[in-house]
Amino acid sequence: MPRTVGCTQSHSVTVMRAVQTTRFGGPEVLDVVDLPDPVPGDGQQLYEVSAAGVNFADTHHRLSADWPEG
Repeated sequence: MPRTVGCTQSHSVTVMRAVQTTRFGGPEVLDVVDLPDPVPGDGQQLYEVSAAGVNFADTHHRLSADWPEG
């Protein structure tokens, strides 16, 4: 769920919580980060996601640097 941070009288930033993988390894490489809310472009729709998961192939990709690209 979006949160508002950095509030001042004239400016606030709405952020979302995300899990980011930037390197290979076990569960310890999953980083929980705050990112700015995405902004939809022309003809696009933005949906609020209250829960999400990680599929089986993603867990193998995270564990192995030998996973094929694409």
